[in-house]
Parts: sequence; C-alpha cells; structure tokens
Amino acid sequence: MDYRIEVVTLPVADVDRAARFYTERAGFTPDVDYRPNDEFRVVQLTPPGSACSIQFGTGLTDAAPGSARANYLVVADIEAAHRELAGRGVPVSAIRHKKSADWQGDFAPGPDPRRRDYASFLDFADPDGNTWIVQERR
Repeated sequence: MDYRIEVVTLPVADVDRAARFYTERAGFTPDVDYRPNDEFRVVQLTPPGSACSIQFGTGLTDAAPGSARANYLVVADIEAAHRELAGRGVPVSAIRHKKSADWQGDFAPGPDPRRRDYASFLDFADPDGNTWIVQERR
C-alpha cells in the first residue's frame, strides 16, 4: 500500500493575502479557489515540480495562523532557489550548510562545499509566520 502526502493545510489569517504571497512571490501554481458560501473557502496551490500541494482557506482548520512550522521544500540547486525567491521578494535567510554529518546544529554559512544531499538550507516565512525550510538534494 502506498501512502502519498498530497495536501498540507496551512492556517492563515487572510486568505487573499496568503494566495498573493504563494502565487506572486513563492511561485506556486493555483489549482483551486472554491467558495460555496461565506463560511467555507479552500485555496489550493502547488509548488513547481511538486506532487504535494498546500491549501488554506476559511473553515478548514482551527489551528492558529502561522502555526505550521518547518515545512520542507526540496530543490536541486539551493543557490538558484535563493536567487529566485529573493528576486520575487520573498524574505529568505542566508544559505547555510551542515559542517559535519551530525544533524543537530553545527551550521556554517553558504552552501555545502561538497554539495552533499540534504546538507544545504535556507528558510522563509509566509506573511502569517508559517515557516519553510528549503533543502538541497541534487
């Protein structure tokens, strides 16, 4: 039996603001914007190249806006991702990498010199404070 993650729900305070951020700045593709009444709305967007989408809206979750922490996006080139996101106006962190194989701390600035898979990172947050870690896997 395969179990695939297809949608992750993000809690947001302003659905339209979140939709603009994810489409205009983060470059996600809009899939659905369904609002059958004033109490329910779902907006679904997909990151470029991803099989998993995100959704947010009205009546989807009672989680506090901004409480989705440490969601991961994986890219083949961390430097290109940093340039693209920063160029779109996303407030991204500096790139950092793991200095050793110990995954508990021990970070250094810049991409991993050997470009090891899963060793280089950057972070950003949406306007509500939901956080994303972008990780390189070549």
